[in-house]
Amino acid sequence: MPDGAMQDSQDNLAIQKSALRKQALARRDAVEPSVREDFATRIALVGVDLARHAIVRTVAAYWPLPGEPDTRGLLAALNYHEFAAALPVVAGHGLPLIFRKWAPRDLLIEGPFGIMEPSSRLPEVLPDILFVPLAAFDRRGHRIGFGAGFYDRTLADLRAMKQVIAVGVAYSGQEVPAIPEEPHDQRLDFVLTETDWIDCRTN
Repeated sequence: MPDGAMQDSQDNLAIQKSALRKQALARRDAVEPSVREDFATRIALVGVDLARHAIVRTVAAYWPLPGEPDTRGLLAALNYHEFAAALPVVAGHGLPLIFRKWAPRDLLIEGPFGIMEPSSRLPEVLPDILFVPLAAFDRRGHRIGFGAGFYDRTLADLRAMKQVIAVGVAYSGQEVPAIPEEPHDQRLDFVLTETDWIDCRTN
């Protein structure tokens, strides 16, 4: 494909993804508070159950930004049940995330995107399960994030080293029929919503 046509194709994909992201986030932000609270409990229960059945040690989640499904209960539940819980840390632009072990008693600091991160004094770990934030998803396991590509790079890096399970966390309203694919995209294995557990490996 000529360079100009390739650039046009990439630009069109970016425009499509931006529109899908905007629409899905608007639906996410309209979710009622009671649904948010119930989903936070569901995330914690399902997350611990998955860790037990997968027989893993280390589970990474994310520290929620406003509007995102709340994983703080999951982090507390993992710690209570003696799993190693971890949070991501931005290592730099264009680099995969790193993960540091974290418990509710540990310090959090504000990272470069305003997201709370574990202190650099806490040990690095390699997660076996990742609970991944997203803006939009489809049932094939494709996701739209927030444009920086951190989780695609991170999943590619981890999957080159070991077997990992990637679980997208979203409200059902963030589902779209199909997300445009790009070569660097890393598919989710599952998506957890307030109403469903979607096995993307079979789609």
